[in-house]
Amino acid sequence: MKNRCSIPMWVAKAGYIVMSLVFCGAGVLFIVKPELSAMVISRALGAAMIVFGLIKLVGYFSKDLFRLAFQYDLGFGLLLIALGILVLAKPAGVLDFIFVALGIAILADGLFKVQIAVDSKRFGISTWWLTLVLAMVTGVVGLALVFRPWDSARLLTTLLGAALLAEGILNLCVAVSTVKIVDHQRPDVIEVTSFEVENP
Repeated sequence: MKNRCSIPMWVAKAGYIVMSLVFCGAGVLFIVKPELSAMVISRALGAAMIVFGLIKLVGYFSKDLFRLAFQYDLGFGLLLIALGILVLAKPAGVLDFIFVALGIAILADGLFKVQIAVDSKRFGISTWWLTLVLAMVTGVVGLALVFRPWDSARLLTTLLGAALLAEGILNLCVAVSTVKIVDHQRPDVIEVTSFEVENP
């Protein structure tokens, strides 16, 4: 029986970690420099969403050992790609749309990660509680981004930065703690070769 190729799993895990760090960096940048133009924010987020969406699709089809981190990433990856394309197609004048759309996406991801935290506990992963706490914090920040409690563009950009930072930390925690790669992992379906026996 052939072992499953682990390259897609490594690509997905590495991509998850890199993009989580990118989201953290973007979040810090938006917090420190909330005066950034809407055009810069739109283009940066549009490109990041497309790349992260593609990585999520790779993760979903990679079939890592626990199947925790990537189990909801088919639909979520397609959603991110669609949002990223839309934002890049019309980067001007879509900042309000970005706040709402990204807020909903971050809120949904936080809720999905709550389920992942619960499943992680069943698998015996000791850091499940950290994933749970980060998921709830991320969900709350995403919800705040949807309702936009302030009218100030600077404060909203700071809130966007906080949401991206929370999302980045959450995904980094999930990727590190729940994605387990076994180089000699067997495929899910056992291949059986049948032989015909001739009657004497």
